Amino acid sequence: MRRIFTLIFSLFILSACEKGGGDESEKKLPDAELKTEVLTQSLVFPWEMVYGSDNYIWFTERAGKISRLNPKNGVIALVHTITEVNSTGEGGLLGMALHPDFNNNPYVYVIYDYKSGTNYRGKVVRFTFNNGVLLEPLVLLDQIPASSNHDGSRLLITPDMKLLVTTGDANTAANAQDTSSLSGKILRINLDGSIPEDNPFPGNRIWTYGHRNPQGLVLANNKVYSSEHGPNNDDEVNLIEKGKNYGWPNIEGFCNTTTEKAFCALNEVTEPMMAWTPTIAPSGLIYYDSDYLPQWKNSLLMVTLKGTKLVQLKLDETGDKVTGSQDFFLNQFGRLRAVCQSPDGKVYLATSNGVDDKIIEVSTK
Repeated sequence: MRRIFTLIFSLFILSACEKGGGDESEKKLPDAELKTEVLTQSLVFPWEMVYGSDNYIWFTERAGKISRLNPKNGVIALVHTITEVNSTGEGGLLGMALHPDFNNNPYVYVIYDYKSGTNYRGKVVRFTFNNGVLLEPLVLLDQIPASSNHDGSRLLITPDMKLLVTTGDANTAANAQDTSSLSGKILRINLDGSIPEDNPFPGNRIWTYGHRNPQGLVLANNKVYSSEHGPNNDDEVNLIEKGKNYGWPNIEGFCNTTTEKAFCALNEVTEPMMAWTPTIAPSGLIYYDSDYLPQWKNSLLMVTLKGTKLVQLKLDETGDKVTGSQDFFLNQFGRLRAVCQSPDGKVYLATSNGVDDKIIEVSTK
């Protein structure tokens, strides 16, 4: 069933708190007049969405389903179910990426949790899409420490044909600073699973470390951004750079206590672009640069779970700073997990309420 909502937003600016202090340079952005349409419902914890070159929305559901949604008519085709998925707690089949040259290399990359004996583990697998189904699973990375939460699990293929993989600390905070552990990191591998020669630590898959639970990952103008869950304070958006330490668990948000300042100086910690207290539980993240919705041009669009909203973060010309922010869809659809964009500029949201979850199209009125 397709339902249409017309919404005119007049919402307040999102507060970005640096443990009690905001940045006065962050401006309230213009309101936007938007239309939303529910394309499909009755889903169960959709986690990732990718708008494919085939003009279908590919999406995962935590229990193990990979499907394609036709945005023109709302019809869903199931392409595969991964039966070894363990979806206890917040785990399961999570992130997904499609090969950038999908027509010639019809590869689908996913990351999911499974049980290895009594332990939770994560693995990255490549499938081949053929005649409407996924075949030929190839394991690229295995034995990632996992847990019932704090699993990260976004995937991103960069223009140099490398695969970035976010991992959470798997409920063991010390993992994030341990460069012998795959947990609490953003990893970087070749598309065949091997380790790139230009990674910052020779023979190591680690690209960055010191992460708690990074659940958003996007490339924009040759820069990589990530959204990350904090503990009871300091959710973050980070600019991801090769070899950098992002501080967790020693640093929460900015380096602004005496202990944190000492650790940051000693370990060359990279501070976030923004941090939120109270927390909003940030998840999926895209970069919007279309003229279709001019109010959102040159912005990060981030969906939130606890915050139950989409947050627009306007970037400056360098992409190094957020200059303004605005909230959309506050309390309209509940918890929002994933976001993607079509080539013509429409935006799609996936809810994560556990009951009657939806994929929603956002367009201009």
